[in-house]
Amino acid sequence: MELHITIGIIAIGIFLFIKEYFSIDTTSILIMALFIVSGVLNPEEGFSGFNHPATITLGCMFVVSGAVFKSGLIDGLSSTIVKVAKIHYIVALILFCLISALFSAFVNDSAVVAILIPMALSVCRDAKIAPSKLLIPISFAALFGGTCTLIGTSTNILVSSIAEKSGLEPFGMFEFSLPALCLMVIGFIYLFLIAPIILPKRNDENEKEITLEQYTAEIILARGNKDINKSIIKSALSQKFAANIVSIVRNGNSISIFNRDTVLAENDIIKIVISPNKLSELKSDTTYTLSGDKQLQAVVSHSKKLYETLIPIGSSLAGTNLKKASFRNIYNCSVLAIRHRNELVQENISEINLREGDLLMIYATEDEISELVNKKVVIVLSEHQEKKVNYRKAIPALIIAVGVVSAVAIGLTSILISSMIGSLLLVTTSTIKPKEAYDSIEWKVIFMLAGVLSMGTALEKTGGAEIISSFVFTQLGDFDPRITLSSIFLITFLSTNVLSSKATAALMVPIVISLAAAMQISEKPFLIAVMFACSLTFMTPVSYPTNTMVYSPGNYKFNDFLKVGTPLNFIIWIAASFIIPYFFPF
Repeated sequence: MELHITIGIIAIGIFLFIKEYFSIDTTSILIMALFIVSGVLNPEEGFSGFNHPATITLGCMFVVSGAVFKSGLIDGLSSTIVKVAKIHYIVALILFCLISALFSAFVNDSAVVAILIPMALSVCRDAKIAPSKLLIPISFAALFGGTCTLIGTSTNILVSSIAEKSGLEPFGMFEFSLPALCLMVIGFIYLFLIAPIILPKRNDENEKEITLEQYTAEIILARGNKDINKSIIKSALSQKFAANIVSIVRNGNSISIFNRDTVLAENDIIKIVISPNKLSELKSDTTYTLSGDKQLQAVVSHSKKLYETLIPIGSSLAGTNLKKASFRNIYNCSVLAIRHRNELVQENISEINLREGDLLMIYATEDEISELVNKKVVIVLSEHQEKKVNYRKAIPALIIAVGVVSAVAIGLTSILISSMIGSLLLVTTSTIKPKEAYDSIEWKVIFMLAGVLSMGTALEKTGGAEIISSFVFTQLGDFDPRITLSSIFLITFLSTNVLSSKATAALMVPIVISLAAAMQISEKPFLIAVMFACSLTFMTPVSYPTNTMVYSPGNYKFNDFLKVGTPLNFIIWIAASFIIPYFFPF
């Protein structure tokens, strides 16, 4: 009975992961709760994901990565990177892919891509390269880099930790680097020679014109105006003229906090951002006194200006809307438009549920946008500025990060102990402040990981993992182990394109461990196949966080990932079927 309940709960989880009714972390915790409430897992077993070695290790590694990024170490290279990349498209392609892969091998790949996107867009603007020709390769390169080390991705840490908890030897820091590098070389040949032919040459100038060709105007609500005593959302300014209100002055005092329900009053002086056509219509309405209208570019220099921004992984805006987040009240700036997946939206934007990877056009001062960036609410894409390296923090951050990697590489201690000591050293030496350390942890990922681990625990406890592995053994046991490994790789990467990589790993690891035991062969080739297959997923923009991040800035369509990623996924699948057993015999 418990097995049937387990399968049912996992099926519900898979359905919710695919339909995206809730965020991934919410779905993961819901699955965990269902296992506990149904009695499949007791509370201690259900919540064990929070003190699992993978969860603790990942939290500590977020702190180490955060300290490296906070020091400006990578940003300090930006001017050199941008200068060299402008030489030619192929130079930019190779340079950005190599940098993306190199840094992603040691620090959080989503953070690496977040830093590289503004640099790449800057190069694209100056060298007249379509962003769509560059951003997908940057994301794919980060995925290849992440497979090269134990700390390259959270999936690697997860697989190794589950294996260790099952009584197997944990993986070393560079134990699977050689097969990963072989796959990376094959992938890079594809990205440098074939992908440029398939990648779309799609500029987003038309979309940007819709957003950027706006006017600012200052109007006074004269007596008799129909908007007097009406809320902003119900006013003609919003409904008829599609104007965005950015400031209100009443009786000589500026109203710093207002929202869609704020009621307008007679003689209010209102600054709006409006399209040229709508502005012409507004001028003909005599109940609005127009005190002046200018092109937006001409008036923002002394106060506010437009910023094109991206909602990054882990942003507080993801999974909510601007109204619920009280965006205007908290940050005192306005969102004028949203590019939601591939659709540009300028009306009713406060009620649109936002997702990671969405683009926002924000009208704000430099201080206001800096606050948003510092709180990791958004990433600014519209302008790239080189940041100075804080050597007082950069040097100890680099030394400690290298120490964390080296201690594991030479077998001095485990990744759990090494990362924990490293994160504590960073805080106690004031290289990173405690609050910055907390902020650097992507708590959504931590909760998601704790939740999905319950699926693997439930499968093991109810015998589901053994039943599934026995079925696979019955179907494939008589074949060469390479065929079994190839089948596992195929199933895993196809699953990861619709589920999260962590959920897929949590389900597959107990199964392949049982399968290897049934076949009486080494489990390591299968575990590495699961690691690589969970990370090297290129077919959809939602298969991996970095793919989601480049989707909107590159102005991609869903089919672009299918066209470019599907051939690469199948090439890597075939190559891995031979490369993994070569380095890790059965």
